[in-house]
Amino acid sequence: MIPAARVQAAIDLLDEVVLSARDGGPAADTLIARYFKTRRYAGSKDRRAVRDLVYDAIRRAGERPESGRAAMLGLLQDQPDLAAHFDGSPHGPAAIVEGEKPTNGRLVPRWIAPLLSDLIDARERTALLARAPLDVRVNRLKATRDEVAGMLSDATVIDSLPDALRLPEGYPLEKSDAWDQGLVEVQDAGSQIIAATCGAQPGMTVIDLCAGAGGKTLALAAAMEGQGTLIAADTVRSRLQRLTPRAERAGAGFIETLLLDQGREGAALGSYEGKADIVLVDAPCSGTGTWRRNPEARWRLTPDRLTRLTVEQARILDIAAPLVRDGGRLVYAVCALTDREGRNQVDAFLKRHPGWTAVPVGGAVGRVWGMGQLLTPHHDGTDGFFLAVLEKS
Repeated sequence: MIPAARVQAAIDLLDEVVLSARDGGPAADTLIARYFKTRRYAGSKDRRAVRDLVYDAIRRAGERPESGRAAMLGLLQDQPDLAAHFDGSPHGPAAIVEGEKPTNGRLVPRWIAPLLSDLIDARERTALLARAPLDVRVNRLKATRDEVAGMLSDATVIDSLPDALRLPEGYPLEKSDAWDQGLVEVQDAGSQIIAATCGAQPGMTVIDLCAGAGGKTLALAAAMEGQGTLIAADTVRSRLQRLTPRAERAGAGFIETLLLDQGREGAALGSYEGKADIVLVDAPCSGTGTWRRNPEARWRLTPDRLTRLTVEQARILDIAAPLVRDGGRLVYAVCALTDREGRNQVDAFLKRHPGWTAVPVGGAVGRVWGMGQLLTPHHDGTDGFFLAVLEKS
């Protein structure tokens, strides 16, 4: 592909991303994969160049642009050499005409900026849109970190976590023997911190109440050394179905999955009331802490959606509380950086549930924020997370 054709391909993809964000469709990475699946003529360098242009344009535009072309015109302010490729050639974009409006360069949507934690300063906002590294968790059910580090070139140790390695962005992990043998799982350091904070031990009864595809469930399984009861619960069947082959690959066959009926979760969870040593609530959230991985998520979030999410978070916490035994723990986490989803949510829970207390999260990273702790990209080198540990007295 000639350079102008790469720019036009990026514009075409950005058009799809804009429409998908507006209509609740697939994420950008899915759209990019589909696009190139039907365009075999594009080589690996072409695919990488187009992908980089798409994500550079997305990261620059905090508000959803009117079109892919508007997003690309905005990128010209950071990469002015691209203007030469708007040449009207057969496979390139049309020439720029006077009066065309580029997107603005605001990193954070205007409406949500006042809702973010006060800890999210200019440096953190920039880091939220930087490219994320590739973090992996070594599966201690099968190997040690030192063993896996020796199998992965360019791997570096994350000192604050016993099973974490960091790889360069774009590292071909799935082509490695470590991946084929189930020795590693892709997992951001922040997610690994949340799993470690749970303090799961062999023989415990642990419930991952919003398990999704089970990334944190697998980390809990490794900490439990395959011993005890570990329930992965979710309301979406397709998510839990993805966990089963992952658990088999990891050697964590003792995990039990539990499909919940949304709005009637109590019917399926009643037999566990008062029995869990740990309940993890990794709640549905705004995803503001994951913008460096999914920058177009800023275009999907609305004030109404944020309100619905906070209501759902409170509801799930209320479902989780009766499951915890006396002296047990409820660990609440969201990959979000708004106070409404973080410290305010915990404050409201403690008011609704006498007899519960927040205990220090501890650890070498993060900053105390209200009754919990905040992890952020600039300060901690992780995705953004709020987490809190609540104990039933």
